[in-house]
Amino acid sequence: MAEELARTGNDTLDREKARASLDRLYTIYKDIAATADEVMQARCPYKNARSLCTAKFGCSNQFFTKDPTALPACAGSDQIDYRDAWDTEPPPE
Repeated sequence: MAEELARTGNDTLDREKARASLDRLYTIYKDIAATADEVMQARCPYKNARSLCTAKFGCSNQFFTKDPTALPACAGSDQIDYRDAWDTEPPPE
């Protein structure tokens, strides 16, 4: 197939399409990354889409239910700086 492309001259066209496609993907992902960086300034990175805390350390915004196997709910506001709530000491064993 590569030999066939080289003989017909289509390899240049395919490279141009690939470059254009990669440039378009870069633009899309650059915008996604910029938005994520902005959101991360106010939203805890350990809070999942269902507002459950996935952190493996203590946080004053964790709300535990009666189910010991369930993830705690995140009771923090997305309007505050959450980083002061995190425990800096490891939990007792």
